Amino acid sequence: MTIDRRTMLKTGLGLLGGAVLTACSGTSRAPSTSFVTPAGPQVRAAEQARRPGAVRDFRLVAAETQADLGGLTVQTWAYDGRIPATPIRVNAGETVRARLVNQLPADTSIHWHGLALRNDADGVPGVTQQPVKTGTEYVYEFTAPDPGTYWFHPHSGTQLDRGLYAPMIVEDPREPLAYDEEWVVVLDDWLDGVTGTPEDVLAELSRGMGGMNHGGMGGDPSSSPSPGKGGHMLMGATSPLLGGDAGDVRYPHFLLNGRVPTQPATFSTKPGTRLRIRLINAGGDTAFRVALAEHRLTVTHTDGFPVRHTDTDALLIGMGERYDVLVTLKDGVFPLVALAEGKNAIARALIRTSKQSSTPRADQRPRELDGTVIRYDGLQADDSARLPAKQPDRTVKLELTGSMMAYDWAINGRKYDPKTIMPIRSGERVRLSFVNRTMMWHPMHLHGHTFALPSGARKDTAIVLPNSTLDVDFQAGNPGIWMIHCHNVYHAESGMMTLLGYQQT
Repeated sequence: MTIDRRTMLKTGLGLLGGAVLTACSGTSRAPSTSFVTPAGPQVRAAEQARRPGAVRDFRLVAAETQADLGGLTVQTWAYDGRIPATPIRVNAGETVRARLVNQLPADTSIHWHGLALRNDADGVPGVTQQPVKTGTEYVYEFTAPDPGTYWFHPHSGTQLDRGLYAPMIVEDPREPLAYDEEWVVVLDDWLDGVTGTPEDVLAELSRGMGGMNHGGMGGDPSSSPSPGKGGHMLMGATSPLLGGDAGDVRYPHFLLNGRVPTQPATFSTKPGTRLRIRLINAGGDTAFRVALAEHRLTVTHTDGFPVRHTDTDALLIGMGERYDVLVTLKDGVFPLVALAEGKNAIARALIRTSKQSSTPRADQRPRELDGTVIRYDGLQADDSARLPAKQPDRTVKLELTGSMMAYDWAINGRKYDPKTIMPIRSGERVRLSFVNRTMMWHPMHLHGHTFALPSGARKDTAIVLPNSTLDVDFQAGNPGIWMIHCHNVYHAESGMMTLLGYQQT
């Protein structure tokens, strides 16, 4: 059986079911509010306004597989048997037609992270589509509107913390950035098939601190518990950059482009190459501090949108975030190291510009990791990406609540309920006020839009530090019902998610 978006449109909302998809009306804040539906005429009109271009066809088979992570073989789930899967590359304005074939033993979906795409292609089961059942297919079709570095992953339970992810690169046909070569780097934290499954982790965490088998630090594989023995909770991981507690989950491995540090991926080129590196954090619970030995990095983009070029020694990348950097390479062999922030372990790859140079030790940590780490206040939007100055028409307050003790993560004190939709209107300047009432950092992600940080930089995912407030603004110009959630997959699945809905006009 094949269900695609056209079938959904033909059969109407009756097919879609679910609290949001059948009603799209009623919220605890505004019981009489009627919302734009994910496949409604406003969504179709917004898609036509993007002037969809040539269609590019892709096929993704989600299935159980054995994956080689560099001498470590694991049983996991992946697209087309690859971790990460082959990047999807299109030009801005082209139409993506991606057929998902579900051969998994569970329902699944694909969320196209960071893209301001049509609402019914956003890939959130129960909100914008029905789950894609085992043994069925589903076609996502949408215009890729903005150039940049994006990625895709399931929005179904904890599947993100397996091997189901890949980059999505939207090229600018009039690319203004000058560089010689490009390298896409995907970072991940890994436990699936080693110490258990993501479902095991969520079950253990959900019991709260009192019911857990407490593990140690994440960077010592020799102390890893045996598969099925639990011990997934991480104790004592701290980071001043993250305001204290660095993470909840103990991972035995950290990956760069699907490989463990002892068998790293290698990028080979020549000295003097001006290299563009597109960095993506696909992790479930880990921020990474990234540096290239003996080089400084020039930040050019964050979450797909250009910023004024700024030099730094290192970057801090939360889950779901992306950064593009430029670097002119020296002569030698240099480790690109992603420190699992606060977890005493690394992911790494090598850049080789010389055949004569010796390979650095697997545990080498560049001194640049302890140098300048660029922060949000150091990111200024490029003029082409800056939102016009305007006072917000509406402020949506989002209190981040919960604790490790009860593992009761929520927004505004309420666990995710698809019947609760916060209303906004098309054309408004909306301020999201993230007020973190917890002792934990949260990388908060808005679907279908980018927002402006106080510095002006445009992003779709941003770290909100403990006991702090982050106000971000976006222009409401993409009708539909959109999710806001923490991109720590275990916080989200525990309840730190909510919905924004465009009101019918």
